[in-house]
This record gives sequence, C-alpha cells and structure tokens, in this order.
Amino acid sequence: MNRVPERVRRAPAAVFVLILLVLLGCGCVRRPTGPGSGSSAGCPRVLQVARQAVARAEAAGAVWDGPTTGPRAVPGKRIVVIAESMTNPGVAGVAQGAQGAGRSIGWDVRILDGQGGPAGIKAAFGQAIALRPSGIVIAGFDPASVAQEVGRANAARIPLIGWHALAAPGPSAAPRLFTNVTTRVEDVARISADWVIAHSNGRAGVVIFTDSSIPFAERKSQLIKQRVLTCADVRLLAYENIPIPDATSRTPQEVASLLARFGDRWTHSIAINDLYLADAAPALRAGGRRRDGPPYSVGAGDGDPSAFARIRNRHFQAATVPEPLDQQGTQIIDEFNRAFAGRPPSGYVAPVHLATVRNIDERTSWNPKGYQEAYRRIWGT
Repeated sequence: MNRVPERVRRAPAAVFVLILLVLLGCGCVRRPTGPGSGSSAGCPRVLQVARQAVARAEAAGAVWDGPTTGPRAVPGKRIVVIAESMTNPGVAGVAQGAQGAGRSIGWDVRILDGQGGPAGIKAAFGQAIALRPSGIVIAGFDPASVAQEVGRANAARIPLIGWHALAAPGPSAAPRLFTNVTTRVEDVARISADWVIAHSNGRAGVVIFTDSSIPFAERKSQLIKQRVLTCADVRLLAYENIPIPDATSRTPQEVASLLARFGDRWTHSIAINDLYLADAAPALRAGGRRRDGPPYSVGAGDGDPSAFARIRNRHFQAATVPEPLDQQGTQIIDEFNRAFAGRPPSGYVAPVHLATVRNIDERTSWNPKGYQEAYRRIWGT
C-alpha cells in the first residue's frame, strides 16, 4: 500500500482530509477489496439479492418436486443415445443415467459417441437411424448441425428427445423434439454470477470460460456476463472461448497467459463446464497460486464427480451448479415412456442447485431426493 506523504501528515487536519480525499479519488491510496474485505460494494442491492439466492440454491432439491403420476412402463423398447462426446462429463453422466434407468424397465439403451466433432456426430446419427430404434436422444449438441438426419428421423416417426440440445426445456416444433431435458439456462447463469458477487462481497475480477460453438453454452455465458456486470465493482477481465474438445490442450496455456496479464486482479472464474476448471488447475499450481485461494472458481454446469472432489479438497474450485445427471437420464426414459403411451411430456424442470464445501459432504454428484422411487412407482417396477 502507498504511504501517505510526509507533508500530508504534517498538514492541518482540514487540509489533511482534503488531500486524502484527492488521493483516494485518484487511486493513490488503495481501498481493500476481495472476499471478506469489509469494504462496501458498489451494488448493495444486487449483493443482498445474490446472497439470498445463494442460500436458497444451496438448500434446493431436498424434497422431490417432480412428477408422481404417469403411464406404466411400455415393454420392449430400444433407445439410442447420441452423445456429443463421452469425454464431456455431463454428456457421459446423463447417457449413463439413461442407460441405467432403461435397464431397470427392461429396455435396451445404446450409447453412440459423436467424439465432439460435426463429422463424428453426423456419422453417429446416421448409424442411430440405421438401427431403427424406438427413440433417439440428442445429448449435448445442436440439432441444427444435423438437420438432415433430424428430418430423416422425423420422417421415420422416431421420437427425439434432447438433453441440452436447445436453450429452453420442453417440447419443440422446429426442430421437432418430443421434449428437451435441461435445467433453465437463465437460472444456472444467474446463480453462478450471484455466487461470484456474494463470495467477493461485490468486488471481483472475473474470467469467463465458454464454448461459443455450442448455442446453449454461448447463451449461458452471455447471461453470466450480463448478470455479473450488474454489480458496478465487478470487472470482466476476459471472455475465453475454448471449444470443449480442445479444453485439455488449450486451457492450461490460456490460464498461464491470463495469470501473466492480470495477476492478482483475477479473483474469480466462471466456466460453463467444470472440465475447464480441471484443466486450469495444473497451470494455476505452476503459476504459484494456492489451491484454496484466488482465482475462486465456479462451474456453471454439469457437476461431475471430479468437481465435487475439487470443492471438497479446496483444490482450485469453490463451487459448482450441478446438473442432476442421473435424474435427467432417468427423466429421459420417463419422457420416452410417455411418448410411447401417447401422453404429453411431463414438463418437469429440475431446480437449480449450488454445491459448495458447506453442503457436499461425501457426495460425488447431486440429484433431487426421492426421484428414483417416484419414477419406479410411476412405471410400476
């Protein structure tokens, strides 16, 4: 911190106050900033709302609020899950959740890996149609990127269900999906930004990590950006666009560059997927950062087991907004069952949840309580 000059200390009190105000105004005397600094934020109302939202999200999901009625299990169905990439923990988690739920009612659920690229996804979709399944899951990629294949599936009257395929949950007419299973991107984006605002006491230097090639992810990160900037003393330092398939190779070098550019001004990170934070950890460690210190990071989506481990161990991640991956995989099977029975979609959207060191215990994932029992009662299994 800069010392107040000798001539200022010897000045009369009134002059001292005047000169001190000038020094504060020009930034020559630094105010304390950062989490717990005690300084008043430039957005007291936003900060108050953010703190309340964080408290609610940490407690969300304690009671099952989803469907409790629906059709009995229709037997003998075959489902194909087209995964954007099985290296994406969220996609892999929901695909495996659907496979397990399908097995519990006697369905055959097969997973095809699109390997994270347009050619691989298109090939997997063509293979899925050739298998003549009862239904196809579009898991983690934009249906517009395979419009021809979607049209072929529609023409063959194969029901399609998305997971993070569109920005909003529920059915879609164009593209034609029976439903899209996802949390509300607005809720996920807002609570991620609110956590940063609350954790930093309204004063933060933020880096956002996203994949702008995925419309769902880009919309989420733009909403995060808008929300954090509602607080006058939160600064957006960088908006890093790194395609998810390239995250392992590119994130460490980008993090090293960010450390060099921003130093201690970089206090918080928000990533649209936890995997960016896993890939950032080695570079932060190499850069001399403490694993339980800044930049404090939140994953705005997925909440895979490694994210829970990092949070529990205070290892370069402080929070995540986990998707209830197993519940959503189970919901996909339930939605298909409703389609096969001629019923409408359930309309269920899981609540937004925030996992921090205060509430994760020994868990490695998060799902609303009671969902398995509820679905089994509906299916009669």
